[in-house]
Amino acid sequence: MSSGSQSSSSSSSSQILCASFNQDNSGFAISTRDGFKIFDSNTGRLCYERASGAFVVVEMLYSSSLLAIVGGGEQPSLSPRRLCLFNTTTGTALRELNFLTSVLAVRLNKKRLVVVLQEKTYIYDLNTLAILDAIDTVPNVKGLCAFSPSLDGCFLALPSSTTKGSVLVYNVMELHSHCEIDAHRSPLAAIVMSFNGMYIATASEQGTIIRVHLVSEATKSYSFRRGTYPSTIFSLSFGPSTQLPEILVALSSSGSIHVFSLGLAINQRGRRSSSFLGSLLPDSVNDAFDPAHHRVLQKAVPAGVKSNVVVRKVDKIADTSLSESVASRATLSVITFNGHFLEYTVDVNTQNESKWRLESEFNLLAVISGEEQHFQLV
Repeated sequence: MSSGSQSSSSSSSSQILCASFNQDNSGFAISTRDGFKIFDSNTGRLCYERASGAFVVVEMLYSSSLLAIVGGGEQPSLSPRRLCLFNTTTGTALRELNFLTSVLAVRLNKKRLVVVLQEKTYIYDLNTLAILDAIDTVPNVKGLCAFSPSLDGCFLALPSSTTKGSVLVYNVMELHSHCEIDAHRSPLAAIVMSFNGMYIATASEQGTIIRVHLVSEATKSYSFRRGTYPSTIFSLSFGPSTQLPEILVALSSSGSIHVFSLGLAINQRGRRSSSFLGSLLPDSVNDAFDPAHHRVLQKAVPAGVKSNVVVRKVDKIADTSLSESVASRATLSVITFNGHFLEYTVDVNTQNESKWRLESEFNLLAVISGEEQHFQLV
């Protein structure tokens, strides 16, 4: 699962122009007005940096030497209408693609390259760069999209309305529209897909309800209530899993991180139903899960600072300080657009108890090349 790039807001506190984790969250990239940097997610080591001006898109292909980069337009050579496939080993451009309007987002896996413009999205064969399809879209000024990089369930999600929260789901490998999901009454603010393409999560501009849809059953969903008052959802992330992700995480403009225990909620619902499909999918999208399945960490990041969160791993642990029961420990990595990397763990057990811990934090803009970060342990 790739969280994708997120462009910075207009806030003066945003020193980072874009931030993206790679498809398995083992590495991440950031860019500033001076250039871009690639980091190892596990150690915080700065693996590569290039001081060559401002970029608004830096997308990695797993941990390979291939990057897809788009300039910020602050220099004539870095046009926002030009996508460059860049080799970090040789430091050279492999190919360039030019477009009539600005490139707003890029997604890729080992066989496909997806380029999102404001009113059109292009699908390419990554190996030959032959164009495979061009999708006309509603005006998508934020370049909002979600992508599941698995070759077996490779789906792309795009907004399909400017007045409500509808999503077009497109099969990127088979090159056809898969379904359309009416997720919210208000326009979309955030979308994410699970790595294998089975699930999609959405949040509207209201940000009070987050919905999870099974892609094969487009009209069905789970609903989670984030809160009562509107808040902008900056980032959504599923837990890593080849089947059902254990958790879904949201980071909002209030600075809070919300963790929804998707696996636990479904298991409890399943015990109340004799029908497997009935237990898996409620009939109504208004059927919100019990608040017991919702964990929140207030002030995880500064309020109003755009941030990108991913679930890097979920482990089963026993004999926790919370209770004797088996628990899940999720490791969450956060990039803030004012230049910090934070790593949290949250333990959630079967007794509905939770415990948060800030494990590490460092300044992304002060890292020296090649040095492993000695994380500040809190």
